[in-house]
Amino acid sequence: MKKLMLLGGIRYLIPVIKRAQGMGLYVITCDYLPDNEAHAYSDEYCNVSIIDKESVLKCAERLKIDGIMSFACDPGVTTAAYVAERMGLPFQGSYESVKILQDKGLFRKFLADHHFNVPHAKSYTDIKKPFEDKDYFTWPVIVKPVDSAGSKGVSRADSPDELETAVQTAVECSPSGTFIIEDFLTFEGYHSSADAFTIDGELKFITYSDQLFDTEADNPYTPSLIIWPSTMKNQYQEILTRETERLVKLLGMRTGIYNIETCVGVDGKPYIMEVSPRGGGCKIAELQQMAYGVDLIGNEIRKAVGLPLEKMEPEQCNGVWCAMIVHAHAGQSGKLAGISIDPEIEKQYVRLAEIQAKEGDEVKPFTGANRSMGDMFFRFKTREELDEIMGRAAQWLKIEVD
Repeated sequence: MKKLMLLGGIRYLIPVIKRAQGMGLYVITCDYLPDNEAHAYSDEYCNVSIIDKESVLKCAERLKIDGIMSFACDPGVTTAAYVAERMGLPFQGSYESVKILQDKGLFRKFLADHHFNVPHAKSYTDIKKPFEDKDYFTWPVIVKPVDSAGSKGVSRADSPDELETAVQTAVECSPSGTFIIEDFLTFEGYHSSADAFTIDGELKFITYSDQLFDTEADNPYTPSLIIWPSTMKNQYQEILTRETERLVKLLGMRTGIYNIETCVGVDGKPYIMEVSPRGGGCKIAELQQMAYGVDLIGNEIRKAVGLPLEKMEPEQCNGVWCAMIVHAHAGQSGKLAGISIDPEIEKQYVRLAEIQAKEGDEVKPFTGANRSMGDMFFRFKTREELDEIMGRAAQWLKIEVD
């Protein structure tokens, strides 16, 4: 029986675990938090930090794994690439290439060095150094940890006076204590976050989405809705696809899934913001399978353990789809009393509802994807219908707090 190691233990791994087990694989989950939800579903658990690549390698060698993934778990991606390279296992790319993709500072430099569109950016480890460079940036700026995901630690500074607080927020969410400052991009339309797939270095599946943010949330840069298909102009989608293919080839990437974030600035330039060799959170791959008929999770598992891939022949998006990240409203605090949805809305539009928060749980501010209460998928006939229904979500989705 082939063995698959999954780094992390968050709930987004559960569909991957079940799918792998359904394919006859023995699944090992691995992190330093034994109470994480996904561990209850795996065949074996290893208590080791996923950012400690040497310790993970020792576990992997001892267990004689056949494949490793860090699906929807950004902190483990470079470790997974390291273990795969040391053990001769399949992975999207080399450890060195994956390090570039996973470090926002290295990635911005790589993009600039190879003449991609890239915002004016600079990374730091010294929290005082940016104040010497305040004339280097075009204000406002966005400040981010170079090595976190889910929008944790991301904030905007409109002037140098706001920089100290933004830097402190970023450093607190960075495992390495490293942060990046870059010019704040104003989008034309919406930011996009979607999962793509390459086979032997060729981009075989890519989509674009409209990613919407709750501007009233405690962190207004955390996605709350992701919509397919995108309203991004086709000409920009074509440019971004070509540039993504160029990036893949420059880095020598091979086969596997990627979570890709892109946008178009009001300057008319399309930007590749992030390319991470993992499945995205928020159940993106699952929604894309419903919408486009492509089994990204199944193929990523097959790739990881060296099994033949299934054909990837995407269909036209069958409707207008929306993933909602259920979260506390601004100002809500206390204990969760319940979450309810209008029965008529549920009947007509809901295609999946997974609410993880339970009655009595502490309601926390929506500062990152880790503060999600659950996920819901909706299908509509038109974008106009989606905009109308989702625009009044507060009326039909009730989050009660005591």
